[in-house]
Amino acid sequence: MSEHTSEELDAAREAAQQAVDTATSWDYSAGEAKIADKLREGLDAAGVTLEQDEFDGLVGEIDALAQDENAGTPTVRAAQPR
Repeated sequence: MSEHTSEELDAAREAAQQAVDTATSWDYSAGEAKIADKLREGLDAAGVTLEQDEFDGLVGEIDALAQDENAGTPTVRAAQPR
């Protein structure tokens, strides 16, 4: 795994956050499998990756919005450029 500058990591996190925002606004009541597909599509388009644990957690948080729409968009903690 290569080293990335803090600027690259910040840019990757911001790009990943945009993918999360899009997946959240798309249709968070669609179920985890469709949310995961939409989030993966957004991350691929942005050229960034998330650790599997973070990806799974974000999918779960987005899915949970179906129960509490006022919870707000989940936040990406860390991402890396591809």
